[in-house]
Order: sequence, then structure tokens, then C-alpha cells
Amino acid sequence: MKPRSSRLRLPVSGILLATLLAACATPEPPRTQPPAPVESRMPGSVRPPATAPAAAPVPLPAPSPAAPGGVLQPLPAPGLPPAAPAPFTGPQGQALVQQLLPPVVTKDRAGWAADIAAAFTALGLPPSAENYCAAIAVIEQESTFQADPAVPGLSKIVWREIEARRAKYLIPRVALDTALARPSPGGRSYRQRIDALRTEREMSELFGDMIDELPAGKLLLSGYNPVRTGGPMQVSVAFAEEHARARPYPLPARATLRDAVFTRRGGLYFGIAHLLDYPAPYRDPLYRFADFNAGHYSSRNAAFQQAVARLSGRTLALDGDLLNYAGGTPAATASNTQRAVLGLSRRLGLSREEIQAGLRQEKDESFYRTQVYRRVFALADAAAGRPLPREAVPRIDLKSPKIRSRITTGWFAERVKMRYGHCMDRAALARSL
Repeated sequence: MKPRSSRLRLPVSGILLATLLAACATPEPPRTQPPAPVESRMPGSVRPPATAPAAAPVPLPAPSPAAPGGVLQPLPAPGLPPAAPAPFTGPQGQALVQQLLPPVVTKDRAGWAADIAAAFTALGLPPSAENYCAAIAVIEQESTFQADPAVPGLSKIVWREIEARRAKYLIPRVALDTALARPSPGGRSYRQRIDALRTEREMSELFGDMIDELPAGKLLLSGYNPVRTGGPMQVSVAFAEEHARARPYPLPARATLRDAVFTRRGGLYFGIAHLLDYPAPYRDPLYRFADFNAGHYSSRNAAFQQAVARLSGRTLALDGDLLNYAGGTPAATASNTQRAVLGLSRRLGLSREEIQAGLRQEKDESFYRTQVYRRVFALADAAAGRPLPREAVPRIDLKSPKIRSRITTGWFAERVKMRYGHCMDRAALARSL
């Protein structure tokens, strides 16, 4: 079973310490005017404006035409009245979202409702109570409706990792202390900023300043930033970048997609896209919530792994990844699931090349239509004498410096589904009034 985290990872590399130590040789006086936040970015990017993107609403792209048959399957609400047949649009949708928000949202309910409704419009998603409640449940679970949620003990996590790296690389404590005493943009030392860290956005800005301001920082740390998720839905920066390649997101001048993720409007847009902007015919919203944590189609793929395990007699990790990956691309080394399916080649009536081509579609909707998917389930259903489940919650332990107890994808999905049920109760009440 692969450990996985749905939030940030905070490794502090030896490169970082080397960069800090290099800073000791050429100290600069503190600045009187703090510059704008700095984010990790690709070569050729520029510094964001002095005014943070959150200060002004970010215009969202126009809705795109829905895919044939709709963008996604409606989320069911067992035991509750069906949603209103006519979709909500404009002020109606915003008013409904405001009614569906949980009691915990005591500040700027209208603003939250407006940004949620705007994301649905921009993405071309069906504005139903079920879909609104799905997004609301994830927001409540991930941040309790905080645009930039605080991380308890963030500075302790960073200091613990820095000390471990210092000891590993035999760096004298006095040298490290001198480096961290260097003034950063705004006048505070890097030590003071680490001690005061509260949110992931602050952590991201800190690393951005280290990249841009410390000697050799751009060369040694370019592209490295330990904060990989952010905003009210804790959406991945990598997902935002991938989604924006297919559907460009309008950014303010000199801002980055990383900046947008840390704003309420941008974080909701990309978080709702990750949750709902892909077709998955799940019978229960539980599996879509699991996918939000583990990755698109992880619940479908975990069920496929169950079927393969039954046919092959092998014990497989039901983690939703059918292939091994390195840097986001399939690795040369075959995974246990891959080897198990290849071992069924003769029974499936498929060549190794056909199996490999099918498995490479595991992250896409098209995997449903591959011969390897269809034939595995045909054999497994026949062997079991009944249709086997086509979805299963991936069995993944979540790992992060922030997590002190055992938390799994299943735990996350069940918690979100509970909040979804509460929201649908509010929807039923609103329809009865």
C-alpha cells in the first residue's frame, strides 16, 4: 500500500540549507518596503503584483459547452426527495448555495456562495443541489470554509525537519543560525518568519523569497516548493496547472496559477473542477469523494484491482494505481497489478501489447471501454457467479508531517459523505419551504 497525502509535504532539502549558508557571505540591509509575495515558478515567469490576487475578484472563463451526455453523472441522494428538475442559474443558483452553506459559515456567506456559483458557471457544471452539496462538503472537510486555512504547529514541523537536515549534513549550528538571521524581504529574518508561520500560503511565500532573494537561490531552488496544495479545498497546484492547459484560467497581470490556488475564488474554481469536472458513473458519491483524495478514477481502478486479485489469486494493494509512476509518467518497472494482469493474458485472449495499451488509460474515462477492463470483469463476474462491484474505496494511508494519527482515504471519503448528507438535509428543507 502506497502512503499518500492529499495536502502539503514539507521536506526541507540539503540544497535549502546550502543556500541559506551561502547567504551568510553577502548580507544585505533590510528593506523598508516589503515586496509582493513570491512563488516558485518556471523559468520566464515573473513576480506577482504588489497587491495579492485575493484583493480583487479574478474573472472566470466563460462556460464551455457540455460534453455529449453531460459532464458528469448526477450525484444520488438516497432517501431524499429528488432535486428540482430545472437547473438553477444566476442569482437563483447563488441564493440556493447560500441556503446550503453550513452554519459554520458565519462570515461573508454571500461571498462564498457567489464564488461557488461562479465556478459552476465557468466550468459548465450542472448547478444542482446534489452537485453544490458535493462541493460544499469537501470545502467544509478540508478547511471549514477558510480561504487560507492555518496549519497547527507548522513552524515546529519546519524546525524539526531543518534540525534533522542540519545533523545529517554535519552543518555547524552557528553557521545555520547566522544564515537564518539574515533579513528577508520586509525586514524580518528568515528565523522570525519560520517562527511565525501559520498557513500554507505563508510557507509558499517564504520559499519563494528564498528562491529569489538568497544568493544562488534561483539556481539551486528553482521549481522547488514544499507547499503543493492550497486554498479552501486544498487542491493540488499540479492539478491546477494541468487543468489550465486544457482550459486556460485568466490570471491578473504577473500572477501565477499557484497564486490563484491560494485565493478563495481560484481555490474554489480548481477544487470544484477536480471534484466534478470529469465523467464517472459512480452509484454513490462516496467514490467521487474518495477520488478527490486519491486521484481521478482511483475508485474504479481499485475495483478493477479487486477483480484481478480474484482471478489471479495474487494479493494486490487496492490503491487505485494500476501502473508504477515516476515523475507523473509510467515507470519502466511493472507494478504488481500490471504483472498480475499480464499473467492473465491467455485467459483474457489479449496480447501483452494490448494489455499494456489498455492499462495506460487508467487515468482516463476511456479505460472503461478498453478490452482489458471489459474482459477482466467478464471473467471475474462469471467466476463469482454474480456481477462484481465496479467501484471500491482505495485503501491508502495518508502520510504528512501534519498528520499524527492513522488517516486513510476511506476515512476522508466517509467524513465528506456525512457532511454531504447534512447539506442534502438542508436542501430538502429549502425545497419544503
